[in-house]
This record gives sequence, structure tokens and C-alpha cells, in this order.
Amino acid sequence: MVGRFFRFFFSLLLALCFVALALIATFGLRWSRNLPDYRALDSLTLGSVTQVYARDGTTLGTLAPKIGETSVSRTLVSLDNISPYMTAALISNEDRHFFEHYGLDPNGIARQFRRLSQNENVQGGSTLTNQLVKNTLLADYQNARTAERKVKEWLLSVQVERSFTKQEILQDYLNIIYWGDGGPVELYGIYSAAQAYFGKTPKQLDLAESIYLTTLIPGPGLYYPNYTRQRPLMKALLDRMVEDKWVTQAQADAAWREKLQPRGWQVRYDDAGSIVKATLVDRKQTYLRAVTTSRAPHFMQQVQQELIARFGRDKIYGSGGLRVYTTLDPKAQSAVEAASRSAKVPPGTTLAAVISDPYTGDVLGMVGQKLVGSKPPADWNNAAQGQRQIGSSIKPLLYTTALSTGITQLDRYDDTPISFPCPSCAGGKYEPKDFEGEMTNRAMSLREALDRSLNLPTVRLADKIGLPTFFDKLKELNIPPNDGTGLAAALGAVETTPVKMAAAYAPFANGGIYHPPRYVTRVLTARGELLYDSDRETTQPHRIWTPQVAYLGLNMIEGVVDDLGTRQGGFSEPARIPGWAVGGKTGTSTGPKDLWFVGVNPYYAGAVWIGKQQGGNMATNIYSGVWAPPVWHDMMVPLLQGKPVRDFAQPPGIVFQPHPDSGPYTKVKVALLDPAFKNAANVTPDPTPQLPQYSEATLPAADTSGVIVNLDSQTQKLATEFTPPGRIVQRRVSLQELPSFAPDPNPQPLTEQTADPATVKAMGTGNGTTDGIPNAPKN
Repeated sequence: MVGRFFRFFFSLLLALCFVALALIATFGLRWSRNLPDYRALDSLTLGSVTQVYARDGTTLGTLAPKIGETSVSRTLVSLDNISPYMTAALISNEDRHFFEHYGLDPNGIARQFRRLSQNENVQGGSTLTNQLVKNTLLADYQNARTAERKVKEWLLSVQVERSFTKQEILQDYLNIIYWGDGGPVELYGIYSAAQAYFGKTPKQLDLAESIYLTTLIPGPGLYYPNYTRQRPLMKALLDRMVEDKWVTQAQADAAWREKLQPRGWQVRYDDAGSIVKATLVDRKQTYLRAVTTSRAPHFMQQVQQELIARFGRDKIYGSGGLRVYTTLDPKAQSAVEAASRSAKVPPGTTLAAVISDPYTGDVLGMVGQKLVGSKPPADWNNAAQGQRQIGSSIKPLLYTTALSTGITQLDRYDDTPISFPCPSCAGGKYEPKDFEGEMTNRAMSLREALDRSLNLPTVRLADKIGLPTFFDKLKELNIPPNDGTGLAAALGAVETTPVKMAAAYAPFANGGIYHPPRYVTRVLTARGELLYDSDRETTQPHRIWTPQVAYLGLNMIEGVVDDLGTRQGGFSEPARIPGWAVGGKTGTSTGPKDLWFVGVNPYYAGAVWIGKQQGGNMATNIYSGVWAPPVWHDMMVPLLQGKPVRDFAQPPGIVFQPHPDSGPYTKVKVALLDPAFKNAANVTPDPTPQLPQYSEATLPAADTSGVIVNLDSQTQKLATEFTPPGRIVQRRVSLQELPSFAPDPNPQPLTEQTADPATVKAMGTGNGTTDGIPNAPKN
């Protein structure tokens, strides 16, 4: 009877084993068919930090990727750049048999099955390889505790162990592990952890610091609640490292007695290493200043947007990140920030300010909010994102358009009431008024009309030259009016940003050339491969005015600053800089809602906007001249200090004539076209006047050889017949570099002698420039 029972029992057990094996085989086979490619670890896209540099090569900050809505700080490092204490502590704490198993730890798996049989939570038992696979190849499962994920994790771990060395697995793990909630960013990887908690590189970590970081891995939240709760974990890990013979007892004792100070904590110890007192100093201002950047945050936003548009997020944050060299001048940025902090603005308002190089379009400094002390500014960037009505700051663009048609500064227009038919206006008429009813009821020169910013002569001028002519010019300057805008556009019923206004005024200073605003000059991969060089851009600046017409317009806006003081009816006197030529114009929108000053000097262009963040009217007695010009003045003065004093370049064909009016105009001389200089308004003359050079800048030697080629923006290789049209971009490259862009992995060398002339002709020709130094900042 007993024998029969045992036979039945073992038969049943055998049958159950066969059924279990069949189920495992069935599901295992199904799951194994849908495994991710383990070889993806070879080129794994970890969210890596992109390093950003200012124009002088100094570090500006980092661009961190996001997981969901949270930024991630991660910089990839190689194993030989990580402290051996860190790797030893990690192995002792997370996977003591790491160098003995092949991806699966039998002891750990047995512990998991035992906990399952006892209805306990399954935890522990994962190898470093398991964790690497879970956090990369199986990241889409979001740590789900399912049999399918676990089986896939085991299968992939075995494949990874067969294909990668232990050192490669350990290196990848240290670069992907999560190390804590950092407020504005999440910390991933040993580099971010070492920087955040101790302000060190991974290679500089000592034993005590390595122990601390390792005990954070299972529970990064331990950082905040109580440092004393972490000490027993650190002591246990030190004992384990001694037991595993990673360190000696003497080394462990010395590490225990080290007076460790994780960032954000103030800790007092006794001589034996016990904690006397531990205080989290300021949770809001703890360790992340080492990882994130508050330097020029609004400029950094624009850099990030430009990079994403050009390369896509994967290229920016993947494969070790990028090195990005920008146009920002630290001195200009400091000047803008200082002016913003000291600026007096109407109650309830904020501001935006920008400084650019009128000869290149480079944005040199930017603030998008009124700065208050060391408090971080709000995210919204009024300098580049805020579309605001520009008011009378548009008038110099209208007046210069009129000068290009043959009208002169001395032509006279009436400052008297006028009415235009307007079906969409109240009463069917458009009847503009001067600011605060300051109508003079007389005729005056255009010079005086602009000096006083009078609306009635301005509208008459716009009507004379025709709105299509004016609107076409505004489109060329990248500030097009909205559809349906009529004569009110001549008075500033056009919306744009301070960045674009600075670019629109730059042609006054540079001889009539429009340069689109530029933030990035060079982009390289972490390995030093050149992805982008602004010198190779095929989109060129374009001429807006001839040098003669640009100079006439410049002469008018210099008059706006210099001809009339505030008591005489001028608005821009506060922008004057003794000893320097300055031209500019205020702008005040209806309400008033917006206050502006846009101006140029021989080195810089700049714009200032002041208004309410949410929009809306300010007090009725507020006008731009009191508020915006002083901010512009204060941000320009520090930049001009130490520079050689110079004037704007005067082109040929200009003569000066005394203004015929008396009073404040007795000594004013007006620039006019020399009658002998025929058709000066309609010719394309000689090059732009000589550009001022920055003392910190270096310019590469020109290379006159080169071709314009079609590249695939995704692969950065030559486009083929299979490249989607939307991915094709044109770039100028030298013939010597052309082979490196070939899609063929083994291209034949191509030189001027061996190149197929038909091929070169088909690709186009051009004058490329390169300095041949892929890892040098471009100034």
C-alpha cells in the first residue's frame, strides 16, 4: 500500500514537472522571440549631458535630457575614469559573485523562489547584469514584476554576458544607475552622482565617498530624511569589503573616521566616527548647483531649441552627448544681467534685454526676465519668446525705407489732423493722434518728426511710399506685420521679440546687411567629430539697404538720441554714452502696454523691453523714455569700457547740410546723398565696413577651396536617391573633407585632381572655410 502511494506520488510529481517544463518551454519560446537585440548595448543611447561653452571656450553649462517632464543629468564616463573604490564598493554591495557568474546568480534565484513559496515580496537576487538589462533593454517594462519580464531579463543577461566583458558591463551599469531626485534634474550615472553629492569627478572619489554613494543606490531617498540612518549601512558595507578582501581593516577604519560632508548636510563627528549632529542645511539649495546651471538660462533655452530643431533629441542627448560652442560673450552676459538687476521698472512689470554683434548676428548676452538678486528667473524668455507690440521703435525702419525711395530727411510733412477711409474702424475712418495729443499743427522736417516721434507725419509718410513697399521691407527684416494690418503698422502695431528687433537695427551699424540671430557656432560629438560649423552654412546674410541708405537711417537715429534733450521733447537722452556714437529709438505701445528702446553703437546692437508678463496696461503717465533707455545705457557702458573709441563707418556718396530750422536744430547737420553720387540708393556697393574685433576672438585662416553638398541631416552623410527630401540639407565642405561624408564605408580618396568634374559640378561650388581643428571653440 505504501509502495503504491509513493509510486503515485512520484508519478504525479513527474507529471507536474513535465507540465511545468512544457509551460516554461511554451512561454519561454514565445517570449524569447520578442527579445530586444542585446547588441544594442554596443551603441546604447543613454540620456547623456550635452556640454555648452561660451564664445571664449569657458563652460557655460549643460543641457540635460528629460524623462517625462523631469530633466536628467547624465555624463558618460569610462571605467578607467572611475575610482576603484567605487567599483569595489558596488560589487560588494550589489553583486558579490559578479566575476563568478554568467549573468544569473543561482543563489539569488533560489532566494527569489523561496520568497515566492512563502508569499513574500520578491527582492534582491538580481545581478548587475540583470539590473543593466532591466534599466536599458527592458526599460519599457517600467520595472513591472511579471514572469515575462523576469524571463526576458534572464535570457538577455546570458546573451550580454557572452558578448560583453565584465568591465564593459560594469561600466555601462555605473553610467545608467539612478542616484536620486535632484529637484530640477534627476541624477543618473556615477558622474552626476559624484558631482552632485561631493563636487568631484568619479575618479577622485575616496573610499568613504564611494561607500556613501553605493548605499544610496537601493534607496536614493535616503539622502533627505536622516543621515544617521545611512551610517549603519555604510558600516556594514565596509565590513563586507574587508571580508571580500577589497580593502584592509585599516583602510575601512580610516574611511569610517573620515568626517564625510555630503553636499547639503552639515555633520559633526566624534573621533571614533560616530555622528554627534547632522543637519540638512537647506533642502531647496542643496547639491544640484554642481550639476545644473543657472548661468544665462534663457540663452541656454534658445541653444537647446536650436539644437533640437537641427539634430533631434536623440543626437543631442545620446551617445555621450555633444560639445556645443555658442556665441555668448561672458562679459556681455554679465553686463546685461547687472543692468537687469539694477533696472528701475514700473510696478508689476518685468523686462527683457539682448545684446548682439551687428556684424555677425551673434547673440552675445540675453536676459528674458527682470533679475532680482541671486533668485533664479522665471522660465519664460521674453527676449526670444515674447511677441510684443513694438510701438514707435518701428519708425526708423519706415523712415529709412522712405529714404531708399529718394525722400530726404529735410522733406517736410504736416503734423496736422488726418483721416483715412477704414471700413473696419469705428465710424469707418482711421484718425491717428500724436502721443498724448502733442500735435504741433505745422509742417516739419522728417528729421524733427522722428526726433519727436510724432505719429501724424509718420502716417503721411507711410501713405506716400505705400504700405506694400514698407511691408516687404519688414518681411526682409523678419518682423512681418500680421495679416490685415493697415497704416497702424507704421506706428508700431506689429509684434516681435527683442532679439529680432536688435537684428533689425543691426543694418544701421554694419552698412545695410541683415544677419539672422545666431546662437551656435560649432557642434562636435563627444569623440570630437564635427557635426556643425556655422562657417559652412549656405544661408548667407542679405542686403537690406545700400551702405549709403543705411548711413542715412543711422544718421537719423543718432539724431533721435542727440538732437533733443528730454525737456525739448526728445525721449532718448538717457541712452547717450559720453564719447561714443549712439543711435536708437524708443517705442511705447497703446495703453501703454510695452516700453522699448532699440539701439546701436559701433560695436553692438541691443534691445530692451519692459512690460507686464501677463500683458495689460501700465499707469497712464508712463512712457518709454524714462524706463527703457537707461537700461540700454547701463548694459552697454561696461562693454565699451576699454575698447578703442571709434565712429560708425561712413561710405562714399554722403554729404552733410545744416538743418534749416533754428532753435535746437541750429547746430544739427543732416546727412544727405551727394547729388554727384548717382543712383546710390539702387546700387550694391562695396563690402560691409571693417568689422570690430573682440580681443578674445581668433579667426581661422580662410580656405578658398570647397563644395556645397547635399547631406542627410540624420546621418550627416551625403544624401542619396533614397534620402527623404525633408532630411536633405546643404552644407559647404572642403574637398579634403569630402570623403568623410561619403555613405560608402570605404570611400575612395577625393581630391581636386581625382574628383570627377561632373560630380563636383553637380554638387555645386563655393568658398568654404575651416580651421582644421575639430575640437577648438569657434569665436
